[in-house]
Amino acid sequence: MKHLLSKKGIIGALLLLATGTAPVAAQTVYDGSNRSIGTISSDGTVRDGSNRSIGTISSDGIVRDGSNRSVGYISSDGTIRDGSNRSIGKVESNGTVRDGSNRQIGSISSDGTVRDGSNRQIGQAKGVKREWAAVFFFFSLFK
Repeated sequence: MKHLLSKKGIIGALLLLATGTAPVAAQTVYDGSNRSIGTISSDGTVRDGSNRSIGTISSDGIVRDGSNRSVGYISSDGTIRDGSNRSIGKVESNGTVRDGSNRQIGSISSDGTVRDGSNRQIGQAKGVKREWAAVFFFFSLFK
């Protein structure tokens, strides 16, 4: 019996053999008009719509800008802190996004739908951690 592999599958298998890690899939992030505005990879690499790296979010929550400077972090409870350890926001377990003054500024549903504080859909981040999507949509990698 012949085994058929796609070119992408062969490249992924070679990458796995060569580096010991599987290729990292990126989830496309869309705006409210369903236009692609960037990607967020499972390894935390954040890219804009032109595929330029604009930052990273590490598995332990450290947020870095496009120049690889640490700009803050995401705590295990969903609190988003800047480089001075000030709370600038929070993503609650139900997906509600709050600013540093505890005002609701949006929400991210379990299916990845992103809504602003007026409940208007402003984007989609299916398959992306809610906290990472919040950093992308509401805190823009802390500008």
